[in-house]
Amino acid sequence: MGRGGLTDVEWERLRPFLPVSNRRCGRWRDHRQVIDGILHRVRTGVQWRDLPERFGPWKTAYERHRLWSADGTWERLLQQVQAEADAADDIDWDVSVDSTIVRAHQHAAGARTDPPSASKGGWARKTPGRDAVAEPRRPPGGGGAGGEGLGRSRGGFTTKVHLSADGRCRPLSLVVTPGQRADCTQFEPVLEKIRVPRIGPGRPRKKPDSLAADKAYSNGPCRAYPRERGIRHTIPEKTDSQAARLRKGSRGGRPPGFDEERYKKRNTVERAINKLKNARAVATRYDKRGYVYLGTITAAALVISLHT
Repeated sequence: MGRGGLTDVEWERLRPFLPVSNRRCGRWRDHRQVIDGILHRVRTGVQWRDLPERFGPWKTAYERHRLWSADGTWERLLQQVQAEADAADDIDWDVSVDSTIVRAHQHAAGARTDPPSASKGGWARKTPGRDAVAEPRRPPGGGGAGGEGLGRSRGGFTTKVHLSADGRCRPLSLVVTPGQRADCTQFEPVLEKIRVPRIGPGRPRKKPDSLAADKAYSNGPCRAYPRERGIRHTIPEKTDSQAARLRKGSRGGRPPGFDEERYKKRNTVERAINKLKNARAVATRYDKRGYVYLGTITAAALVISLHT
């Protein structure tokens, strides 16, 4: 194990869930070597071509990361690790939601709008390498309505990462949007992506015990969603909303419930963001494709879940 790589214990936890073979090219190159190379790039932000030789060909690591980001493998690995933790009663289901802005490097812009088409279903390189396969035209987890999840600001390109975290500062779900997208618009998508499978029979768990969010989520739809699902939630009321309600008198209705002690635990999502941004390829976006950047964040979240 090199600096920042997987320990033997962490590798044994992850190994049973890894794909066995590649449909186009047969068996994969050694998973552990390639995954360590991908995690090295996530941690350091180094360019793919500058990966140390001990991780094998840089192109193999890049292609596998791109493919696993496109087909949802990184997300499934994270869910399986979460399932193990849930089975051991190790997940604190007092969930918090928030977002963070990430500055995108200038090289993250310029992705092709319409990739060269190899078939109606996607595109592929003319001479695919060992790990290169046809790529779906709209891979899961992309930037949504914002294309590749890049937004413009006075300082340049930005991306916003929306996430939920459990009470132990571990990310549960992740969504990528352009930097100018309002937090409240992604409240429901972030909660809908919480999906922790059961070990054995039973449906995946999606419902937290309680939910906390800041004033950015203080509106009717954000309060109605957890209320309809029977989730206890704590969201502070905005000052202008409070003033408008008081002006209406009895017609303004009751103030929303607010649990001050529960709200103090919302710092867990802030600490989860800090852990994610310890990875330099997360703190600064270098990936052109939104779904590849989402895969990068998910790989960083996987490491956090394995370490804690």
